[in-house]
Amino acid sequence: MGFFSTTKSIGILGGGQLGKMLLTTTRQWDIHTQVMDPSKEAPSRIGCNRFVQGDLMDYQQVYDFGKEVNILTIEIENVNTDALAALEKEGVQVYPQATVIKTIQNKCRQKEFYLQNNIPTAPFQLFQSKDALKDAVARGLVSFPFVWKSESMGYDGYGVKIIRSNQDLETVNEGSCMAEDLVAIDKEIGVIVCRSVSGETVSYPSVEMEFHPTANQVEYVLSPARIPSRIEQNAQEVARKVSEAYQHVGLLAVELFLTKEGEIWVNEVAPRPHNSGHYSIESSYTSQFEQHIRALLDLPLGNTENKVSGVMVNLVGAAGHQGPVHYKNMEHILAIEGVCPHIYGKKETRPFRKMGHITIVNKSLETARQIAEQVKETIEVISK
Repeated sequence: MGFFSTTKSIGILGGGQLGKMLLTTTRQWDIHTQVMDPSKEAPSRIGCNRFVQGDLMDYQQVYDFGKEVNILTIEIENVNTDALAALEKEGVQVYPQATVIKTIQNKCRQKEFYLQNNIPTAPFQLFQSKDALKDAVARGLVSFPFVWKSESMGYDGYGVKIIRSNQDLETVNEGSCMAEDLVAIDKEIGVIVCRSVSGETVSYPSVEMEFHPTANQVEYVLSPARIPSRIEQNAQEVARKVSEAYQHVGLLAVELFLTKEGEIWVNEVAPRPHNSGHYSIESSYTSQFEQHIRALLDLPLGNTENKVSGVMVNLVGAAGHQGPVHYKNMEHILAIEGVCPHIYGKKETRPFRKMGHITIVNKSLETARQIAEQVKETIEVISK
């Protein structure tokens, strides 16, 4: 029995905006869905058939939720992988697999995985504590500047800092971490790879990511990336190699550094829909969200080519504003041709919180980029 218009269900751990956008496909195809999230106000609540409020890191709550579904997936990595492993043993189809998530959710373990699989990445050293890192710096084993990365719980720029002095070092969190060489980067690009249950694999064209100078969050995503064809080919080959090494099912967003010397190095990956793929809703023949559902159900994977160029702008809370959200000047940006807003449904804003995104589509990538800047300067995410 298939999943279309039946009682079989897909469960999603995490009910944020990624889950909400996944549910657009399941609603289109009349697939029964269940979502679990810690917040009773989770954006995905409005789009699923059954919503459960629960702790994603709690073994029993994740296990109990998983027993009620046929396929279990995620929209966030911070979930209890022991519960996922137990569910797999009992016949629940968990995608991506528990072992994949466990490796990826720990940045130090993830980096070691790349070394073990001969995947190019920036040189690094691992430390069990902040004190151990400080001692290595004092003894000259680690030199400024370097990139500090927390072992876990890092997302949207959190858990990552450039360390240029002992004073900077004092500001980092306690716990296991890594010191990564500060790479001379020309561009940060990304490739989303999708792999089905039967092993069919497709990948999207590389995108180019522009970051906010202080928040360390992606500000613009440009598709396709403005890179030579030989660099594009290399990026695709590296991303496919990463996907093959993980043997994941579903989406894998591979974040890459293009160095000043023209090399492609893996920064990190996410085994789920990703901010760098939001443009695909309007710009691609098959959105990343539909592609993920196709992979979970072992359906033929869709066309990943662009129909049109696209630039995605993240809508984040304005500095100095916290409270009930208001989207100022929305009517002005809607008057611009090719502007496609997505509001995630979070009722409270705070500085740099992701509240939505806007995709600008145009035959010309440069025109789309110019409009994106206009949109960014016009709309404001403020508190009432």
